[in-house]
Amino acid sequence: MSVSESKGELLERIRWLKNSDVAEVVKQRIKEFKSFNEKSSKEWFSEMCFCILTANSSAELGMKIQDKYGLLFFESQYDTLKNILKAEGHRFYNKRAEFICSARRYGNIKEIISRFRSGKEAREWLVGHIKGLGYKEASHFLRNVGFDDVAILDRHIMRILEEHNLIGEIRTLTKRRYLEIERILEKIAKDVGLTLAELDLYLWYIKTGQILK
Repeated sequence: MSVSESKGELLERIRWLKNSDVAEVVKQRIKEFKSFNEKSSKEWFSEMCFCILTANSSAELGMKIQDKYGLLFFESQYDTLKNILKAEGHRFYNKRAEFICSARRYGNIKEIISRFRSGKEAREWLVGHIKGLGYKEASHFLRNVGFDDVAILDRHIMRILEEHNLIGEIRTLTKRRYLEIERILEKIAKDVGLTLAELDLYLWYIKTGQILK
């Protein structure tokens, strides 16, 4: 199958899902993300910590920990936080606890991020200031608090692009390559009339049968 045929197949699948029951779930999830505009900086900080926890781990584990201890991210001592993460089964409990404690200097994260005109500008700040947030994790956080112009290049999204011959195998995801792949997703989003935030949820559903955050 040619690249154009493979891409066409993917676009057709997305368009079909847009007219299915999945669309209502996507719409509701996007509404939840946008509602962060009304939430406190502590809740934004908790969401940022969730994204720190998902790095080299899973969204499911991050959600489990956040649901149980979310607001404690803001106030627990390093040892307490480390022990919580260890007890919950996080492989990198030492480093993740360190990153969360380090991020507290930006406890007013909502105010900081709200100053930026776009998700892409906010992402550069996050990657430069928050330990534990690379481009993927920073994009994840920004999408979850309402930005819709950044792509989350996790393993599921990368795999589906590989399977449809839109990218080759990626061994090291540099900033340059990340932005190149993001532009591919922007073109797909434009073709099917979606934002990058919406497209991510549809692609995740195609690959996993789930719509998480």
